[in-house]
Amino acid sequence: MKTIYTLVLAWLMCACGQNFLNLEPISEANVANFYQNASDFNTAVVGAYGALQTYPDMYFELTSYRSDELTVGAPTAGSQDRYNNDHFLDDASNQLQLSVWANLYNGIARCNEIISRLNTVNLDASVKQPFDGETRFLRAYHYYNLINFWGDVPLVLQPVSVEESYQIGRSSVAAVQEAIEADLTLAIQSLPASYTGVNVGRATAGSARTLLAKVQLMQKRYADVATTLQPLLTGPYQLLSDVSQVFNVANKYNAEIIFAVRYNKEVTNEGHGLWLTTTAATSSLVPPWILAAYPTGDRRRDLVTYARSGTANVYVPNKYLDVVSATTRTAGNDFPLLRFSDVLLMYAEALNEQSYVASGEALSILNRVRTRAGAPAYTAATLPDQSTFRQAIYLERKLEFAYEGQRWFDLLREGSAQAQVLAYEKITVPGYRLLYPVPSQEYLKYRNPTLFPQNPGY
Repeated sequence: MKTIYTLVLAWLMCACGQNFLNLEPISEANVANFYQNASDFNTAVVGAYGALQTYPDMYFELTSYRSDELTVGAPTAGSQDRYNNDHFLDDASNQLQLSVWANLYNGIARCNEIISRLNTVNLDASVKQPFDGETRFLRAYHYYNLINFWGDVPLVLQPVSVEESYQIGRSSVAAVQEAIEADLTLAIQSLPASYTGVNVGRATAGSARTLLAKVQLMQKRYADVATTLQPLLTGPYQLLSDVSQVFNVANKYNAEIIFAVRYNKEVTNEGHGLWLTTTAATSSLVPPWILAAYPTGDRRRDLVTYARSGTANVYVPNKYLDVVSATTRTAGNDFPLLRFSDVLLMYAEALNEQSYVASGEALSILNRVRTRAGAPAYTAATLPDQSTFRQAIYLERKLEFAYEGQRWFDLLREGSAQAQVLAYEKITVPGYRLLYPVPSQEYLKYRNPTLFPQNPGY
């Protein structure tokens, strides 16, 4: 069965443009004529989800290698940009960063087009509102990544022409966060709690709540984080008793998954290449300090160790283990973006930051995640104050979300990125390199450093 991310060629052709934001449709007439009924909008929304399929590679290249999760010993043919990202030697010519910038803005362009057209066709509110909520959620997710990677970025919330795009400068992180929150607040009100059948995998109100909490956590708005997440504590999501089953390709979109990038290896162009491959289990890409961080008995350690994928001399982490299709020669695991364990850990962090309570609710919630994985429970004696509890939460996130795209963003939020990279990779990171440079291909099109400045230091 095809997933909801099966892309329609006609939509892709009219959604992709030529300028730096990929915002100009090839044919305005074709776009206008496309949106006639609910089926057309559904096709467009499904196409908008397709932009997410670049997310796994984006996170591996720009977050795992940037943080202490992955490292490159020396550059090889074709890996210079990755090496530079890992060693903080990158500059504005980095093609990996350019690809991410372009893909995120392409995704935003698709969402803007849909949102702008929803009021031009007579649709029933029960149909229109979920479409609007889905596209606003997707747009918010793209902007969430952009500000984490680049800081101030162009904030574009409607379709614009090439000429108009060159008049749009970089908006502050605070302004973009405000726009993200507005989109997600509306999405929470517009989206259902769950889906059934072929619609499983579309964004839900819970997806929007979880992403909103992440944005609020960036701003250290701990009371708001707790308020946003509290409704999710009683359902519909839950921790699986066996952490390995969260990632089992035969158990996709289980009760712990709030939102994931979906794939189908039996449909042409809907699978993916195996992630984080190596040619032998003994040459695992996982640094030894990551493996050493897991306590004895923690089953999450097994998830980041390597196993044979079914193809001779091809090994992948157990977390992303799959056998490629004999027909399409691709893999089909989903890539989790938002999980219920994240809700629990964010909620526990928010409670602790507001007020440390020995043996309180925060400790109980932290231990739910920890003991599920087989790690020993904490006590009030082992976490006697707010500071030690905070560090325990940070460690738990490192262990729980390894190679899921969260580590670098967590280090930035915690303020420990420079210290962690220095401690484990022996690299001194200048403060300005906590943000990536704006790709030169985009910066040079403006030739207006007042309206569109390069990030300092580059």
